[in-house]
Amino acid sequence: MISGMNHAVLYVRDARRHQRFYADVLGFTTVIDGPGAYVFMRAPLSENHHDIVFFSIGEEAGASQAGRSTVGLYHIAWEVGTLDELAEMRERLAAAGALVGQSDHGPNKSLYAKDPDGLEFEVMWLVPPQHWGDEEHQAIIRPLDLDADRARFAALG
Repeated sequence: MISGMNHAVLYVRDARRHQRFYADVLGFTTVIDGPGAYVFMRAPLSENHHDIVFFSIGEEAGASQAGRSTVGLYHIAWEVGTLDELAEMRERLAAAGALVGQSDHGPNKSLYAKDPDGLEFEVMWLVPPQHWGDEEHQAIIRPLDLDADRARFAALG
């Protein structure tokens, strides 16, 4: 039985540029540093060998058309453990010029950002399942209000 997602592999223009972005903005560490061609990285609290891999395909590569004119991956989501960490990540993403959106989806509170090649990713906090209620089975998109969520879930620690 599948227990979860382990890692993602992305073709990018420059693996080094993504390595710097993921290290500086998201706090990932490098596990394998292939000479110019690829980089394997791990999230700060991950127990995986690696969570993401970047393969360089060159600066001449065109932008992804996934969702516009081709099929493809929309985004991957990285989870943080607290709303305070989500707020900190919002500041880091904004400072890097990467933040492109914020949403309250009920069971998760989400930030949306773009990497150096414009590929979208999500950083999110998962509401504890006992608080999902009827929202578990709804596709919800509301404006994110981190201050209200912090007050609502303050007792969780």
